[in-house]
Amino acid sequence: MDLPSDRPRPESRHWRVTGWLLAAVWLFFLNIPLLAALHQPEVWRRVVGAATLLAFGVFYVCVFQWARARRQEHRGIPAGRAWAAVALLLARGLAGIPGTGGDWLTTLVFVAAAAVFLLPSRQSLVVVALAALTPPVTAALVPGWEAEGTVVFAVLLASFAMFGVTRLAQRNSELQAAQQEIRRLAVAEERARAARDLHDILGHSLTVVAVKAELAGRLLELDPARAATEIADVERLAREALADVRGTVGAYRGISLAGELAGARSALAAAGIAAELPDAAPALPAERDELFGWTVREGVTNVVRHSGARRCVIRVEPGLVEVRDDGRGPAAAAVPGGHGLVGLRERARRLDATVTVGRRPDGPGFLLRVALPVDR
Repeated sequence: MDLPSDRPRPESRHWRVTGWLLAAVWLFFLNIPLLAALHQPEVWRRVVGAATLLAFGVFYVCVFQWARARRQEHRGIPAGRAWAAVALLLARGLAGIPGTGGDWLTTLVFVAAAAVFLLPSRQSLVVVALAALTPPVTAALVPGWEAEGTVVFAVLLASFAMFGVTRLAQRNSELQAAQQEIRRLAVAEERARAARDLHDILGHSLTVVAVKAELAGRLLELDPARAATEIADVERLAREALADVRGTVGAYRGISLAGELAGARSALAAAGIAAELPDAAPALPAERDELFGWTVREGVTNVVRHSGARRCVIRVEPGLVEVRDDGRGPAAAAVPGGHGLVGLRERARRLDATVTVGRRPDGPGFLLRVALPVDR
């Protein structure tokens, strides 16, 4: 049986590479502080500026990928780690001041973007506001530093863009989670369907096998020829049940009203129950024919197994199928909550059919009726 997998699908290599590129491409904007560092007169300032910018860029990409991976795995980002990552990014930017001077402010664009991607909305808004206010404030406090309006604009623009990326990633994560839940429910439904069909098939077949085997045992000394015939039927039924199980495991097993009426006649005769049923099944639509076939199978199984009846009547009309007997056994009290009837009700629900089960209102015995709406 082909069951849909309920495991999350691994991320393809293409999208892993794309994720790294999405994070790394924005590092191009670090060229301004990098050029400032490379033009420093002292060698140690060049080294400090270039090294800190390299460490900043690598750390930013790693943080972005770490957060992206957690979102794809439907895991939250711990608040402590998120704040630590933002603080370390800011610290690496500040560490480059000896080599980059006032151009270190460009790193605030990445700090603000990381805050939006890692932190909740209100907390990230605070970080973005502080990052946008830092250039004019530092220009007023530090001699030689200019108020970089472009940095303020870049901080706001990058934060807005990252907000959109974050919401898109969140929606994609929710969509993936919903798809996994759908796959999981499909697996559960398929397993329930297989269990229901196996129960219905084996419950009926093994009941008939048991009845025929008991009859053969009683006839073994009285009528050996008849006993041999019943044993042959037991073998045939066992093989048919095995074939039914194989068919159910592979796919939905075909079942017809005509076949179930023939099987009902044989099962009732083996149990010594007088049967009154149609000589031929009426021509019905495929879904209705299958539903009526399951109804006959379930009803006859319970008549043979539980009722202790001496007579069973099966009535079939275009919109109705009914199985009733004259037994006084525990069928009406014990069967309504059985697994077979649960499966039958599920099938009937697909056609808006009504299932009636219980004691006959017109006398002793058991009644199982499935009726379709008049407009069907």
